[in-house]
Parts: sequence; C-alpha cells; structure tokens
Amino acid sequence: MLQETKSDRRWLALYILCAGFLMIVLDMTIVNVALPSIKNDLGFSQASLAWVVNAYLIAYAGVLLLAGRLGDLLGRKRIFLIGLAAFTAASVLCGLSVSQPMLIAARFLQGIGGAVSWHWIFFVNLPIGVVIAVLAARLLESDRGVGLDQGADVLGALLVTTGLMLGVYTIVQSAEYGLVSTHTIGFGGVAVILLAAFVVRQATASNPLLPLRLFLSRNLSASNVIQAIGGVAMFGFFFMSSLDMQRVLGYRPLTIGLAFLPVSVGMGALSIGVTARLIMRFGARNVLLVGFGLISVALLLAARGPVHGDYLRDWLPVLALLGIGGGLAFPSLAVVAMAGTTPTDAGLASGLLNTTGQVGAALGLAVLATVSTSRTSDLIAQGQSTVAALSGGYHLAWAIGAGLAIASVVLAATLLKSETTVNSDRAIEEEEEEACG
Repeated sequence: MLQETKSDRRWLALYILCAGFLMIVLDMTIVNVALPSIKNDLGFSQASLAWVVNAYLIAYAGVLLLAGRLGDLLGRKRIFLIGLAAFTAASVLCGLSVSQPMLIAARFLQGIGGAVSWHWIFFVNLPIGVVIAVLAARLLESDRGVGLDQGADVLGALLVTTGLMLGVYTIVQSAEYGLVSTHTIGFGGVAVILLAAFVVRQATASNPLLPLRLFLSRNLSASNVIQAIGGVAMFGFFFMSSLDMQRVLGYRPLTIGLAFLPVSVGMGALSIGVTARLIMRFGARNVLLVGFGLISVALLLAARGPVHGDYLRDWLPVLALLGIGGGLAFPSLAVVAMAGTTPTDAGLASGLLNTTGQVGAALGLAVLATVSTSRTSDLIAQGQSTVAALSGGYHLAWAIGAGLAIASVVLAATLLKSETTVNSDRAIEEEEEEACG
C-alpha cells in the first residue's frame, strides 16, 4: 500500500509539472496569434514587434541554466513555485500593459518566471497559475538543496542576458541607423564584448553555468548549431505568418488560431509515441533528416506562395508539413545530442540544447523582422501596394528560413554521428581507459 501511495504521488507530481509546462507552451502560442492585435493596439513597428517575443526568449534563455543550478542549491520544489508565481504575476502585468516599454518589461519578467518554473494568456493565466501553485505546494514532495554556499554563477547569467539583449537591440535598430553606423558598430561591439566575457567567465568560474567541456562532444556541439538555426526557421515562420494572415489575408485572431491547428495536431499526434517508435526502428539521425527535410519543403512552398493564398490549397500543406516535420526533427535532435554525453552531464546538455534554441530564435527573429521590414519599405518605394509589399517582406523571411532549414539537413548529414557509432566510440574509449589503468 505504501509503495502504491508513493507511485500515485509521483504521477500526481508529473501531472502538475505537465500542467505548468502546458501553461508556458500555450502562452507562447497565444502570443503569436495576438501579434497583429498587439501591433495595432500599442503602435509597434514590424521590426520592434519582435521585442514582444524576444524579450521573453532572451530572459528565458539567460536564466534557464541559472535556474537549474538554483534548483540544485535551494530545492527544486521551491524554485518551481517561485518561478510559477513570477510568471503568473508577469502575465497580469502583460494584460495591464498600456505602452510598449511596459509590455516588453512584463514579457522579460515572464521569461524569467518561465525559465525558473520549467510563458500572453495574461489574465487567463492568473487562475491557472494559482490552481497549479496550490496543487504543487500541497502535492509535490519537498527536496532540500545543497545550499547557496556551493555557488551559483549569477554574474554569468547577467553577462549572457545583457549581451543578448544588446545584440538584439543592435540588430533591430540597424534598419534605422544603418549597418555601418557608429550606433550599430558601437552597441554591437559592446554586445560582442559581453558575450566574450561570458565565455571567459565559464572557462574560469568554479561553478560555471555552462561548463565548456560539454562542447568536446561532436554530436552535442553540432546539435546545438542545428537547434539554433532550426529554431530561427520555425519561430520566423510563425511570427511572419501571423502578421501575413491578418494584414494581407484579413484573418481575425480566432481564425488565425484555428488556421495553425494542423501544426499542433501534427506535433501532438507524433508525440504520443510515433516519433519514439520511428527512432527505435530507423535511428534518431535518420528521423531527424526526414523531419528537417519536411520543414525545408514547407518553407519553400510558403516562400513561393501567392500574395493572396487560398488556405486549403496554399496554407494547409505548409502547416501540416511543419507540424509533422517539427514533431520528427526536434525530439530526434535531442536524442542525438544526448547520445554524445555522459550520464553526469545529461541534465546540463539538455538545458544547453533548450537554451541554444531560445537564443538562436531571438537573434534570428530580430534579423528576419529587420530584413522583412527593409524589403517591404523597398517595395513600397518602387510603387507596389502596401499589401503586396508586406507580402513580399514576409515571403523573403520564409525563403531565408527555408535556406536555414536546408542548412540544418546538410549539417546533420555531414556532422552528426548515429547513436550506434557514438556508443561504439564510447565503449572503445572506456576499454582504453581500463587498459591504461
């Protein structure tokens, strides 16, 4: 009976954690659908609108590794509840936002809360967050951390977060000031210095956020590069397509949300065991190649689509392919990345892969939004209508995303080893170590 009780509590804990993560994922989806309304209500330009997404992504990525360390030091239940409270409070602030700076600041706080609790559901998030917090406090088992005296690299988190924020600001403002202006070069230089200081800090700190030894694994290093550029392709498409659906096709927010259902259905159907079985049969690397291949085809179709595309003919195939491709590619990428790590580094490697995806998406989205805006301005200057110019900018961003997805396929095919090869190499290394010992 005691064993059954413990087992039941573990399942309850899993349900609570899944509900918390669902709130974060649902928030990210709702934001993409709400982007056109946010743009109109608060007067964002298309390029600056990227801050609504990037403020969250940068804070999330910058704090994620630190939050994991704090969980070890102070206890995972305590950190989860703190993050959940911060995320829920920030959601309320988002709902109350009456200006661009207020919304961006609230989104930044949401990112911190999302990272700690492991995201614009706004007021809807309030009751959900309260219910999850009460259940978590009552049902999750408390765990004692090892104590703050073991060290947390707060300086490292500040360096990487500030460097990324400044880098995104430089990219977005380059459309106004110019790529070779004093403003762009100056702020960009400071961002590079801060990120370089972060690398130095990780090499010298006694308890670094990101031990550089992780990058000795070829599979893990290559997987992080693929995760970064693949994230840009996916985030860029959803950001631009939401704007296209409202500003070019005239869809309302509810219609936009329904239009994206094929992506959710595709990923959801594969997540209930289909991808796992395919990985077991064909290998994660092969499933990964198929997944990114489908994403590449989807983005190429989007880039070549007409200005006023028909949903069933032009959009549905693209969204269905993205859902299936994403559901195959990213879980398989995680498996390949983890195959190149030791058991003691598996948690760090998983956190690094997630962080890299957020960082790549933030920086890449800033570039795509800036390039798209510049393209639209050029087309308007050439005499095209506003609708056609907007569509031209979005299609250019999708074409770049398609190129990045194709690059992901090439990198995966040339750099990643299969899990069998990695395990064989590790076995040989262990035998050699035993022989030397």
